[in-house]
Amino acid sequence: MGRGGDGKDAREILTWDLFGRAARELAEQVVASGWLPDVVVAVARGGLVPGGAVAYALGSKGVGTLNVEFYTDIGQTLADPRVLPPFMDTGDMGGQRALVVDDVADSGRTLDLVLKMLTGHGAEVRSAVLYTKPRSIVRPDYSWRDTDRWITFPWSAEPPVEGAGDAVG
Repeated sequence: MGRGGDGKDAREILTWDLFGRAARELAEQVVASGWLPDVVVAVARGGLVPGGAVAYALGSKGVGTLNVEFYTDIGQTLADPRVLPPFMDTGDMGGQRALVVDDVADSGRTLDLVLKMLTGHGAEVRSAVLYTKPRSIVRPDYSWRDTDRWITFPWSAEPPVEGAGDAVG
């Protein structure tokens, strides 16, 4: 973990090497619980990389994604999180064990939306995140670390490639 600046800008710094260990340790928590998912659902965008890594560590080939928009910038959110297209087919979730994976449970509102959505389609749902913030309204079933700091993830540490503009959107 790293701290930036003079302490006022203290951040959690997740490196690629540490991320590999974190994803594996999340998968180990799931296995140790005795509950194994039929499908891993990554919450895009932040949960895409962790979701894939956890799915590989669990040996799961059943992987889906839900694209949820909530944060629009650092510390700025929409009034409510919303699911964006393309939409995952959740109609076949009845009776499935689904592990929802995201990078962080910050406010917990995105995770809450996805958990309720999948439960509403008949899935048995659990959640796994790399980081949980103390203010989260959802306490994930599996979490690698707790923090109250802003987190710099390796996949979002750099700005979009120059010229990408709205294509990254």
